[in-house]
Amino acid sequence: MAALRAVVPVLALLGLCPGPAAATAPLVIWHGMGDSCCNPVSMGYIKKLVEKKIPGIYVLSLKIGSNMIQDMENSFFMNVNDQVREVCSQLATDPHLQGGYNAMGFSQGGQFLRAVAQRCPAPPMLNLISIGGQHQGRVYGFPRCPGESSHVCDWIRKTLDLGAYTKAVQEHLVQAEYWHDPLKEEDYRKNSIFLADINQERGINETYKKNLMALKKFVMVKFLNDTMVDPPISEWFGFYKSGQAKETIPLQETSLYKEDRLGLQEMDKAGKLVFLGVKGDHLHFSEEWFDSTILPFLQ
Repeated sequence: MAALRAVVPVLALLGLCPGPAAATAPLVIWHGMGDSCCNPVSMGYIKKLVEKKIPGIYVLSLKIGSNMIQDMENSFFMNVNDQVREVCSQLATDPHLQGGYNAMGFSQGGQFLRAVAQRCPAPPMLNLISIGGQHQGRVYGFPRCPGESSHVCDWIRKTLDLGAYTKAVQEHLVQAEYWHDPLKEEDYRKNSIFLADINQERGINETYKKNLMALKKFVMVKFLNDTMVDPPISEWFGFYKSGQAKETIPLQETSLYKEDRLGLQEMDKAGKLVFLGVKGDHLHFSEEWFDSTILPFLQ
């Protein structure tokens, strides 16, 4: 027995004896517009699904506010920069996350978690999975929002049409903060208080670039039959060709990529960018697709 105890450490040093299995990284998820952290048919369902498929994993579903109603309301009316600061504080004080975590954002939660990656490198985000996130923003129509008959949705549409880039609207309406009008590019670059900042439209923040490039993988899921996001290619970081609203271009043809203002070109060449497509309308996917396509990035 004494001889065996002497041999095992040597084998371990030589890499011939397996050590303890690596723990699964925790997961942080952020819901989309009009949703909440714990809705049993959306984020609550996703949380339980991941916990069932990956036993022992710690899953934090972000809540902005003291309850589910406030969380839902804040997805419409709380300044996104304030939301990101709140989330950064939550992550920094959560003892489960200090060794690093994976992040998965749904719809607007995708670009919000990218802002977390760029602005708050501690604790470190390992992989970012954006499911229907609008990384170049969205524009026009606002064809659907939760509660189609609600006066809130009608008010949001009218407000965006009349003054998306005014100071009051920018500071108090979440969807205006990632409203990107290709016919008003100068207004967008000058007055967008969130998206234009994290997309380096007004100058280069080297810290943003460095922090995003630290990701192991940046996974972007586009819904191939999306009727809610205009243009849908924004989910793959593409957008309308500047100055018009008919022809779209992929990420690789944008100035953001060509000038590598966020490091996306370098990440792409290193195999860190993953572009996935799924049949269905916005946020419509099957459990089978989620299991086979998304779960491997979490294990």
